Amino acid sequence: MLKLCKLNQDNVIRQISKGNFDSVAISQSNLVDDIILSMQKSGILYWMERAVPDKRYGASLSTKLIIPLSIAAKMKIKMSVSDIPYAIQDHRVLASLGYNIVDTDGNLKNGIMSEGTIRNYIKKFTADELIFTYNKAVQKYIMPSIDASATIHILDATDLEVNLKNENYEGAEVTKNKHGEVSRGYKLGTIRGIIDDVGIIEEICLGSLKTHDLNLTRDMIMNSKVFKKGDILINDRGFLNRELINFLKNERGVDTYVPLKENMTIFQTAITAAQMDNKWRKHPTRENQKIALVTDLGSFWESKNTDNDVPLNAAVVWDTETNKYFAFVTTNVNDSAKQIVLTYELRPEIEEDYRQLKDFWLLDHFKSTKLNMNAFHIITVLFGYLFFQIFTTKPEGEKYANKCLPTVLKNYNSQEFPYLIFYVKNEFGILSIMEFCKLYAKCDERVRKKLETVFEMATKKEVLRE
Repeated sequence: MLKLCKLNQDNVIRQISKGNFDSVAISQSNLVDDIILSMQKSGILYWMERAVPDKRYGASLSTKLIIPLSIAAKMKIKMSVSDIPYAIQDHRVLASLGYNIVDTDGNLKNGIMSEGTIRNYIKKFTADELIFTYNKAVQKYIMPSIDASATIHILDATDLEVNLKNENYEGAEVTKNKHGEVSRGYKLGTIRGIIDDVGIIEEICLGSLKTHDLNLTRDMIMNSKVFKKGDILINDRGFLNRELINFLKNERGVDTYVPLKENMTIFQTAITAAQMDNKWRKHPTRENQKIALVTDLGSFWESKNTDNDVPLNAAVVWDTETNKYFAFVTTNVNDSAKQIVLTYELRPEIEEDYRQLKDFWLLDHFKSTKLNMNAFHIITVLFGYLFFQIFTTKPEGEKYANKCLPTVLKNYNSQEFPYLIFYVKNEFGILSIMEFCKLYAKCDERVRKKLETVFEMATKKEVLRE
């Protein structure tokens, strides 16, 4: 069995000098553990502990250990709740958390807690509470702790499909997509903030697959704390709504960028005006396209309360090869056509996020039909994705920028570290080889012989037990 131990360096060293210790192991590295350790050192795990409540009473294992384990499991592409207890066995990481494990049976096939412990922890939360926890942790604690504040945000929603034939998925509904295909599942709404070259999913909401994108995200958009005056919000056509655009500009001071639909009056007006004016400019990124700015379009797309309607300009794009036209409207009337187009071209970044989260991080691979269990899966995957994004901004992780973690892990070679971990009853301590040698020199002959055996066993990657 595995026994949970607490870090007590001084006492363990005293006991070693007397020859009193239960077992010894050597430390090895793992990239995910390196990332978790980086989050611990930068204080992010501390802030997560503050953000995530623990609704259990008298629990021996705290949120401080459960949450990092759960996130590490997702980062290692271990999707089942039963995988969580085994997610971290790197002594450095557990030491930094203040806890470690000792294997009293001679094998490391058992985790530091049972699957039941995890399920008992999760079942105390509703799905809405878990979603709220993610948003609070990111916005109130994590982003301020890394001094990050996005000014450009991308709004989108993605389908999370489940087994169509299984009717037991709580909160999952059946609907038809635009191609007439029937599916069952959930829908995740996200606001993605762009900070330098890193994208951070700042806020999320969760609903059934049947819910329209705008209906799912409306409250989140209107009340989000990530928006500041002067910020930019990039949408796709699923979020076309004049009242919402007016609200964001008038009440929040946020400018919207969104493509128009061909059947809209404002679209036809913009295309006609661009053709008549005939002042086309070269597209900034696409060789066979031209662009033109059309101003004063607000009156061609009216809300029910026209007094609230804000001015609108559009960048019209003309594809000279296909002779097709596109139009992107914005409430920022100071932008040129080039600026409008370049701003909207940031939107595909959220699509790449979704692709990675589904294809590599298995965001939509649910192992339970319970809604709160699936919400926990979602937020821990997103926390893991966030951790990796933050890690790539640090000196030790910048070489992994613009790469996908699962792909990096396939090519990652674990390394051994020159540290020995000594266990004494319910405590442990970590000694470097140099510290071990200095301690060895001070011990009497009886203890030295025992320590010699320790060193020999450790270098053979074996674990010594009394």
